Amino acid sequence: MEKQKNAVGRRKEAVTRVFLSKGGGQITVNDKDYKVYFPLVYLQNQVEQPFKAIEAADKFDVKINATGGGLKGQAEAAKLGIARALLEVEPELRPVLKAAGLLKRDPRSVERKKPGKKKARRSFQFSKR
Repeated sequence: MEKQKNAVGRRKEAVTRVFLSKGGGQITVNDKDYKVYFPLVYLQNQVEQPFKAIEAADKFDVKINATGGGLKGQAEAAKLGIARALLEVEPELRPVLKAAGLLKRDPRSVERKKPGKKKARRSFQFSKR
């Protein structure tokens, strides 16, 4: 049996563990098909992006365990995890994945709420009188 490769992807508060093995292009997220788990098309495209970059959509089976955050964060974390797992399988794919911007972790996250403010930066309404 082909040894499966695994990698971790993170985005905002979401963390995904990606298990990649040779197969027919089946992608499951938390034991559901990814098209059921991510109902929005642009989130499905995020998950497919690493395979489109290397033009190998039907060569690998992917199993993803996603926790934390929301659907968008999980989809983008899955994208990073898949790209990292593909590097484990074939290191020569690095220039292609790097050019597509798939190997960089997006560092942006929610700014904390400050005391005396309504949100992180939003103040309460000012009243002169």
